[in-house]
Amino acid sequence: MKRLNIAILFGGCSPEYSVSLQSAYSVIKQIDTYKFMPILIGISSKGNWYRFDGDIEKIASDTWCNPSDCLPAVILPDRETHTLLVFHSDKVVKLPIDAAFPVLHGKNGEDGMVQGLFEMAGIPLVGCGTLASALCMDKDRAHKLAHAAGVQIPVSFILKKNMDAGIALERAESLGYPLFVKPVRAGSSYGITKVIDRHDLPAAIKLAFEYDDEVILEESITGFEVGCAVMGNENLTVGEVDEIELSDGFFNFTEKYTLKTSAIHVPARISEEKAEEIKQTAKTIYQALGCRGFARVDMFLNADGRVIFNEINTIPGFTSHSRYPNMMKAVGISFEQVISHVIELAVGA
Repeated sequence: MKRLNIAILFGGCSPEYSVSLQSAYSVIKQIDTYKFMPILIGISSKGNWYRFDGDIEKIASDTWCNPSDCLPAVILPDRETHTLLVFHSDKVVKLPIDAAFPVLHGKNGEDGMVQGLFEMAGIPLVGCGTLASALCMDKDRAHKLAHAAGVQIPVSFILKKNMDAGIALERAESLGYPLFVKPVRAGSSYGITKVIDRHDLPAAIKLAFEYDDEVILEESITGFEVGCAVMGNENLTVGEVDEIELSDGFFNFTEKYTLKTSAIHVPARISEEKAEEIKQTAKTIYQALGCRGFARVDMFLNADGRVIFNEINTIPGFTSHSRYPNMMKAVGISFEQVISHVIELAVGA
């Protein structure tokens, strides 16, 4: 059987560049090389594209971007060729691409920008397409669509740059403290602050605006966060529900990648009936937002037992200790099987 050339994209012009390197490294290590030939495309933090042909350990250590291992490269937008152009000093080499697998997090990678490029070029895309990626990255619009599908969402308000400070304070007062201040379009908890009282609100808003030009003020949900790994296009496979146990604060960047004072339980310590409700809610959200391939749906289970939508990650963390692979592992699907299946979904195998 002919191996398929799978372009795996890593890095990216995003605050989550370093997270992408770790996820991509894991994907490359786990991909079935009997079925797939990885074509590694590194995107520098400045946004330069390269064909990387070095030791993958350099991706993990962030030493990949060097003249010895990299050549400038671009995707040819011609819909008939499905080609990566690699620029050598004396020639241009055309590499055929059967599918593109963006292992990118945050802006310029998870928000539909890269997805649009590959869709325009007619190259099958592993994971969500342009529209779903853009919608899921936008917390406000994702909430509105999920709510229209009958899913409960937190009470929130949107702030725009240069909005009167009094309006922000007034809206915060109506939500009550504590509350969360978040960039509308950012991931890995960048720019998010849990605000305990009104004196901390201006600094939190300023921080959030460093990551986006819209900010969301959101009520704090009493309870805990649960997640659900979803995989598929029409027929959906759902992993085991997980639960985030926090000792204090919220699941910020440090806790997500170190679990310093928190723990993740798979399966979640809830009843089978409640777990099934969460899985069905995750499917509803996934379909309402037009997701394909895979995504992780994050929700809250509040003190009253209500399931409330938090956010959806169209390219969740893909390290060996990340939540998505572990939720799938809990239902008997290995990391390697996940990667193979999402690629096969893209190419129609």
